[in-house]
Amino acid sequence: MTATAREVAPDAAPALRRAVVDAAAITANVAHVAETVAPAAVMAVVKANGYGHGAERAARAALDGGASWLGVADVDEALALRSAGFTTPVLAWLHGADPVFEAAVANDITLGISTRLQLSRALEAGTSATPARVHLKVDTGLGRNGIERSDWAAVFEAAQAAEASGRIRVDGMFSHLSNASDDDDLAQLAAFEEATELARATGLDPAVRHLAATAGALRLPATRLDLVRLGVGMYGLSPFDDATPAELGLRPALRLETRLISVKRVRAGTGVSYGYTYRPEHDSWLGLVPLGYADGIPRHVSNTGSVWVGGSVHPIVGRVAMDQFVVDLGDHEAAVGDRVVLFGDGAAGHPTAGDWAEAAGTINYEIVTRLGRRVKRVPE
Repeated sequence: MTATAREVAPDAAPALRRAVVDAAAITANVAHVAETVAPAAVMAVVKANGYGHGAERAARAALDGGASWLGVADVDEALALRSAGFTTPVLAWLHGADPVFEAAVANDITLGISTRLQLSRALEAGTSATPARVHLKVDTGLGRNGIERSDWAAVFEAAQAAEASGRIRVDGMFSHLSNASDDDDLAQLAAFEEATELARATGLDPAVRHLAATAGALRLPATRLDLVRLGVGMYGLSPFDDATPAELGLRPALRLETRLISVKRVRAGTGVSYGYTYRPEHDSWLGLVPLGYADGIPRHVSNTGSVWVGGSVHPIVGRVAMDQFVVDLGDHEAAVGDRVVLFGDGAAGHPTAGDWAEAAGTINYEIVTRLGRRVKRVPE
């Protein structure tokens, strides 16, 4: 008996919207950076669902590439990694207004501490049998999270007293670079060294010092210290405007793809999508792509972005809608079901996340992390 559409299991057909994740590329990217920054160790940052690639898959691939730490934004993300079976050291550094750290301490999650209140909450959660492991974060000029310079001495003294109680272990110190310029970043390095000296004078001995993310790790060797936090680089994306991933020895690990769901021939002057912001100058084939801003496609790529169809790149035309957008295929006679690559590896001829970022007036980080829940992550 032939199965009807209603009888086919939901997973039997290919996903309508697919983010194809190449774990081998993540492994290779981490291995490349690890070799570059040695003897500094590598923390693989898998916050925000692994920058849209899937946190668990990205974490496994990064550890295979030589990462010895995992980094996330908040404790919930860290607990999810523990629930998935990861025993690697994990750092979580972004906390709520009045944080509760008991679960983090019980699961051996290292806490980034940016305020006296957070230090107090870590002290409350720790015990002499299971001390809270912390990395003190100092603000060296970024103006975001981190202990303010005016509070360095007081917080370091409180941390030393807490450590003496046996309920806290100050295992590290860190900060974050602005990437505004080399001079600005080196000034932050000097401030960080000043903070480290003050902490040691107070009686602390932070064994793991980290300051650099991908950009600093690759271009400012002095900022590598004991550990680098590898975020966008592990996913094969460049943090620089003047260097492609390939030029940095990196390979993009995510390819966003689907299939055309409609193809039609239209006459010159036909209005396309809401508001008729595009009308083809010549008779043309139009293809319909089933992703929209509900899936994380920036509405700003309307009439500016492009996709790969049938071996060549074609422009996105008209306004991006919630669930779909239109591509002008010109004279290319595509068919329903033809593969569409929205962005991927430029070496394969596809538009890149960087191309999409330029079209949308944003950065490649945002392009990959904003992918919505309807986009199914699948392995290469």
